[in-house]
Amino acid sequence: MTNIQRMLDERPPTVGAMFSERVAATPNQEAFRHPDRDENWISLTWQETKDVVWEIGAGLLSLGLQPEERVAIASNTRIEWVLMDLAINCAGGATTTVYPNTQGEDFTHIVTHSESVIFVGEDAEQVAKARKSLPEGQLKGIVEFEGGSEGTLSMDALRERGRAHLAEHPSAMDDAVAGTTSDSLATLIYTSGTTGRPKGVELTHGNWTYEGVAVDALGIIGPHSLQYFWLPLSHVFGKAVSMIQLRIGFASAIDGRLDKIVPGLGATNPSFMCGAPRIFEKVRNAVKASSATGVKARIARWAFAVGRASRPYRLQGRPLPPAMRLAYAIADRLVFSKLKARMGGNIEFFISGSAKLSSQVQEWFYSAGIVIAEGYGSTETSAVATVNEPTKPRFGTVGPALPGTELRIADDGEVLIKGPGVMRGYHRDPEQTAQVLVDGWYHTGDIGELDADGYLRITDRKTDMMKTSGGKYVAPQKVEGALAANIPYASQVVAMGDGRKYVSALLTLDPAAVEAWAQRHGKEGMAYAEVTQLPEMRASIGRHLGVANARLERWETVKRYAILDHELSVEDGGVTANMKLRRKNIAATYADLVDSLYDAEDDD
Repeated sequence: MTNIQRMLDERPPTVGAMFSERVAATPNQEAFRHPDRDENWISLTWQETKDVVWEIGAGLLSLGLQPEERVAIASNTRIEWVLMDLAINCAGGATTTVYPNTQGEDFTHIVTHSESVIFVGEDAEQVAKARKSLPEGQLKGIVEFEGGSEGTLSMDALRERGRAHLAEHPSAMDDAVAGTTSDSLATLIYTSGTTGRPKGVELTHGNWTYEGVAVDALGIIGPHSLQYFWLPLSHVFGKAVSMIQLRIGFASAIDGRLDKIVPGLGATNPSFMCGAPRIFEKVRNAVKASSATGVKARIARWAFAVGRASRPYRLQGRPLPPAMRLAYAIADRLVFSKLKARMGGNIEFFISGSAKLSSQVQEWFYSAGIVIAEGYGSTETSAVATVNEPTKPRFGTVGPALPGTELRIADDGEVLIKGPGVMRGYHRDPEQTAQVLVDGWYHTGDIGELDADGYLRITDRKTDMMKTSGGKYVAPQKVEGALAANIPYASQVVAMGDGRKYVSALLTLDPAAVEAWAQRHGKEGMAYAEVTQLPEMRASIGRHLGVANARLERWETVKRYAILDHELSVEDGGVTANMKLRRKNIAATYADLVDSLYDAEDDD
């Protein structure tokens, strides 16, 4: 038996057990760092974290929480979310995650279908949604992080109840941890619902302890690292990273406010951060836009040309030739060091997940000496099924399988996954479970390839493929990734053209990028809708589109595009709560606009 297999076999059975082991091992080491109301960063040690978690958990038990009963949390990422989630699992309950921007029928479906008995809302808005959606008598209590709503418990009040409960039942939380098993339900996460009603994915304590131990076995993150954590905890990626932290013991600086990421990185100087591709695309586009003209642009182009030339050497671990080494040192001092400084100056690597990362974006960062290691998984696989190691990334792939996980490519190219991270099933939906879980293999719906070393490359999504009128199949994500990586103003990109002669696209542009462009071109004060239709702006987008098209096959290239005057949102049905595109809804909503991108003879 290998050491890794022994680690997997002997892993803690539950989240509570893994948490308790962490506290016992490093009680005085920093666990979390978070901003207070005055934007000052304050810390919690692991022992301090346990003290708070035990009080919250005991408070939930005092409300009548029973084993595997669900507690729904609707909130942005913040320290209270982390503490509440740990408390729920340690008390033997299960967390139902709800994106705070979830609305209407989807919100009602999640909180009722999950049969959640306690609701935790970030603020009065979330509490009001729950009261409107839930039937009388379903809830045993409502907790509000920010407090103040009538009939709710604040976190302080819940902890006070917990202290009283522990005074009467000192072993209540220890007994709850001991009474939970690896097969017990820990988390209920509803899929994004891009093609229909969201499905509740049941993830067990054993799923989460596997994620923690399997990533620990890779040795890519050390116990004294500091993570900057902004990921939505409503998403499986965020929960997985939290569980990995419990096992390894590194600290996390937590702040889910997207507009605070850059200042937060500067304030905390983390060593790594996990993120979605869109974050890295935005950083790259912002940097490129800020040095688009003049001397700065020439210096930046030269520096990144040096970086590109150095990539093969660095990827293979070979020393740079003397002239290139000197040129790279100058490029680093003039350009790359400033990019690293914007990210805190201490970043060792980033990890990208939740969607496909553009190789172009990945290579651009690597040129500057910043590694983005891409991983792959889904809600049904507890997030991480494969990951590249930052010290030896293989661009264009999502890495090999985690230890203990098996990969297989079906005859039709579909990626199949088997292992301890695979879900228990869909909540109250055995038919759907049977369709995707066959003999222990999870059928992902993704199309992929495995190379000789076991590195997985995702090429398509079975349900998203478009077919042109000429019979060519087009993967929209590939087209969208190319445009997002090369059009520095792009915010959202939707490839269209199923059944058409060629591919078109709908774009939304980043307002800040549009404003910066307007200032550089003497168009200050003009409205977004006006600027985006200016011939000069269209010409600029056209040039960038040409660069993107050069990276696509001929039948994948975008011939025409339209710019929307607003972002696609949850409210208008354009995206899901976790910002995935609802393609059918978009196609129906903008049918006339899409039609206008095709001349009548195009469809003859």
